[in-house]
Amino acid sequence: MNEEIAKILQHTQENMEKSLQVLKKDFSLLRSGRVSSAMIDSIKADYYGAPTPISQMASIMVQDASTILVTPWDKTLLKDIERALQEANVGATPNNDGEAIRLHFPPMTKEQRLEIAKEAKAMAEKSRVAIRNIRQDANNHLKKLEKAKTITEDESKKSQDNVQKLTDEFVKKIDEVLKNKEDEILKV
Repeated sequence: MNEEIAKILQHTQENMEKSLQVLKKDFSLLRSGRVSSAMIDSIKADYYGAPTPISQMASIMVQDASTILVTPWDKTLLKDIERALQEANVGATPNNDGEAIRLHFPPMTKEQRLEIAKEAKAMAEKSRVAIRNIRQDANNHLKKLEKAKTITEDESKKSQDNVQKLTDEFVKKIDEVLKNKEDEILKV
């Protein structure tokens, strides 16, 4: 196989893998039946004047299926962390007991579950679009190589078929990840 083609296929696969990882990370932020510390990972609180992720200021622990415990390493930061959690509107009111902050999430209603499942579908569709855009970029590069007579028409056609196989493979992976997440969200 031509070195240029190998580079294009390698680059295409890497980008598609990145898209899949981004989807998985986004899914971890969605609430399902159980709470996850990932739900508050991106929230930042004021740390001596600098917005800092709570995970860098406190230990975050999932106590049970519906409670997250946030224990700051420096107790003077309790109020700042509590304020950041309230402003983030994560679906639970922070309870500050002077030592730690508890976030108790109420059970999700059927409507909430359906809404979150709809969000997951939208995220998956965004991911599929990203995969198809990566495919289009790869095919455009292959066509340019063919036009410049760097590769033959047969090599271009075969390589485009390989790109399509990669695309199909990653769309299938996205569908599997979505199905698993939907099952997790809708399970009562």
